[in-house]
Amino acid sequence: MSEWASAHPRQQYPHVAMSLRWVRTTNRADTVHVVAQRAEARTQGAAAVDAARRCWRNTAQRRGLAIAAVLLAVSCGTGAAADADAERHGAGAPDADPDASRHASPLAPVPVGATQDADLLQTVQSRGVLNCGVYGAAVAFSETQPDGSTTGFDADYCRALAIVMLGDADAVRFVPLTSAERFTALQTGLIDVLVRNTTWTQSRDGDLGFDFAPVTFYDGQQLMGRVSDGFTAASTVADIAGARVCATAGTTTEKNIADAADAAGVEIKLATYEDLDITTDSFVNGTCDLMTTDGSGLVGRKARQQGDQQWVIFPSAPFSKEPLAPVYVRNQSTFGDIVNWTIYATIIFDEKGITSRNVDDLLGAGELDAEAVRLLGGEGELQTKMGVAADAFYEVVRQVGNYDEIYARNLAPVGLQRAGTPNARWTQGGLIYAPPAR
Repeated sequence: MSEWASAHPRQQYPHVAMSLRWVRTTNRADTVHVVAQRAEARTQGAAAVDAARRCWRNTAQRRGLAIAAVLLAVSCGTGAAADADAERHGAGAPDADPDASRHASPLAPVPVGATQDADLLQTVQSRGVLNCGVYGAAVAFSETQPDGSTTGFDADYCRALAIVMLGDADAVRFVPLTSAERFTALQTGLIDVLVRNTTWTQSRDGDLGFDFAPVTFYDGQQLMGRVSDGFTAASTVADIAGARVCATAGTTTEKNIADAADAAGVEIKLATYEDLDITTDSFVNGTCDLMTTDGSGLVGRKARQQGDQQWVIFPSAPFSKEPLAPVYVRNQSTFGDIVNWTIYATIIFDEKGITSRNVDDLLGAGELDAEAVRLLGGEGELQTKMGVAADAFYEVVRQVGNYDEIYARNLAPVGLQRAGTPNARWTQGGLIYAPPAR
């Protein structure tokens, strides 16, 4: 177990309540029609709605398909509510907390233009905390615990990034986001990076203006049904004719299952819900005959919520490709390089057998090759050229671990194994691979 995992099993991390009002929009004759969908706002009433609309006009990038979100006054810092909040917290006062940026709410986002044009690494380092978007309810990937801490595979990669950029695994603020919220949160600067089981697709890479980091988990979509309904591990999409299938809105799963059913020549009834919790609950209570999402999500839910029911996941071969990777805004090459090489470093350490337990011994014995020495901050290191400490990746493996340690700690306990899957090392028939560090 890594030093971080052993020393901070219940480390407190702020559970950030979303103060956003998410909306559905249409562009017709230069008119944006806003319909409020979801809000847990500190500011309510007509003034908040007006402020939200002003924020939308100032921050949204209008396209043929408008982005479906606006920020409330509490997020944009407009109106009397923001002034009152500033006065209440003594913002700008001479005796203000010198470390206030570390504890400040992430709900004062960097404008879209600033996020895309300013040096995001410098912004994060000046702030002293990394705002990392996660799910918060994805079993084994990112789960908000009762004590407010966030655990999981994705959460550990957020901590690794905080170590590299800020020198502190604790300097990360986890921002739980639904599927519908995640991309707007990234575009508006509410978060710096999205590490939230997000599939890398052409439209997200091109049309939405994002860049994707290396894939951290290769997944694929499957279905889950009840054995009592006649489903088995050998069932296929052709066996779900007439079934009511639950899926999460705003994800690739909606189109994937529709395409798969069409290819199999069957008709289904598709019901979509805002997040996977609601989707799973609808399956558990019998509202739906089946649920569908990435296979890893089904395995996690089955491990935690099956109860007295007997569930089965099928088909054995997923009917989609779901490469999951961290996401950041375009035109941030330095920030992006750091995200990419943090992931690559964990993969290379895994290849070379460098772990949180033996890294110091290997360094002391002088048994490492030149590539490992460079990554760990020794002769020829390249980390300082990227704007971070020479030993940044050393601290990642020492505190969080290599790729296999992160995987084994979080994913293996729910039944997600690497062997025989695309998530195995490339030397063992998998797709987990890193370019050379030189």
